[in-house]
Amino acid sequence: MGFTRDQAGRALLGGTSLSTLLDDPRVSTPAYVYDLDGVASEAKRVVAAFDGIPHLVAFAVKANSGGPIIRALRAEGAGADVVSGGELDLVLACGVPPGDVVYSGVAKSDAELDRAIGIGPSGIFSIQAESVEEIPRIEARARAAGRAARICLRINPGIEADTHSYIATGHDEAKFGIPRSELGLAIEAVLAAKNVQLVGVSSHIGSQLTTLDAYVSAARMLLTTASACEVAVTSAGRPPFELVDFGGGFGIDYGDGCEAKPEDFIRALVDEVRRAGRDRIRTLVEPGRCLVGAHGVLLSRVVMQKRARPGEQERRWLIIDAGMNDLLRPALYEALHRIEPLEAAPPPAGGGVPMRVVGPVCESSDDFGTHGMPDPAPASVVIRDAGAYGFTMASEYNGRGLPIEVFLRAGAIDTIVRPRPASAWVKERLGQ
Repeated sequence: MGFTRDQAGRALLGGTSLSTLLDDPRVSTPAYVYDLDGVASEAKRVVAAFDGIPHLVAFAVKANSGGPIIRALRAEGAGADVVSGGELDLVLACGVPPGDVVYSGVAKSDAELDRAIGIGPSGIFSIQAESVEEIPRIEARARAAGRAARICLRINPGIEADTHSYIATGHDEAKFGIPRSELGLAIEAVLAAKNVQLVGVSSHIGSQLTTLDAYVSAARMLLTTASACEVAVTSAGRPPFELVDFGGGFGIDYGDGCEAKPEDFIRALVDEVRRAGRDRIRTLVEPGRCLVGAHGVLLSRVVMQKRARPGEQERRWLIIDAGMNDLLRPALYEALHRIEPLEAAPPPAGGGVPMRVVGPVCESSDDFGTHGMPDPAPASVVIRDAGAYGFTMASEYNGRGLPIEVFLRAGAIDTIVRPRPASAWVKERLGQ
């Protein structure tokens, strides 16, 4: 359901009144609010689109590391895609079994590799090898542990995705993955590594994809590459592949449209997998944003309104208590989130008074864009579609505390996660 308004104009998330929530003395601002039921519904739709073929939905924890989110997705059968030792420990604590975890990232430390290889009876499901040079590193850690590390080769397909350059990961200049020109070297490194089992190949071309074309092209490339790589390793006496991991990146509608839904990506992928005869091994995807983005908002109180000097063309700023330390995406990616008054009110005539919504951080980039607001200005605002890459990218810059997180279930507060108090930050900076 995501963010909606009822007939009286009240702002709702998953059917819960956000104004009523903000009246709760337990809820301060800035506050991230998530609807766990909405997240679970997204996961159900993605799973259903696989149409019965073996699969794993590995949630990209980087999008939202909230424990209640991970547990809600696990209840729908999801695993996890992690990129750090902290994320690995978190998902295990949330009940995700090691056999449903994949580990991505270009710079895994020895300690992180040791943890991924050593956990459980046979380590995690797959460590994604992002370079030829990483394969002997993984093999050395596995040999020291007396185990065989399960790995995928992450392939860089050399495909330009239609997305922001900072979140495009499959082009030739990206730091991610093994170029196709080096696949022969990668296979040689695998065959020379006695303590490594190559269980499949993977790819990820970028985030916030809104059309199918680039993703389907990458999927076809990966399936062809998987066949060639599997022949090479099985000819040398190694086991056949167990998976092909197609990554994630499925986008959401931030207000300017999104042509393809997550289930559209999955259905197109299933068609390609069946056409290639790969529907008997596990098909993996790594969605993040599409599962949580629309089911989270950031609530913020208005501190004051500022106007330009009299005599000049009028300019107005709406200064709120949420800043770029709470929601970095606008400053980092020039992303535009819809921002609306929290209070129930009819839509302002003519789209409202243009106001530049800015935060308290001492940076000119602490700017959420220009939005139409009623006059007089609202007391609080809701920043929509903030469930992904919001809190996970938040910081304590300027000595500002982290926002609280409120998790809703069945229309009521299920969990509140509170950040450490300012006094703890002061003690840390003093080395106490």
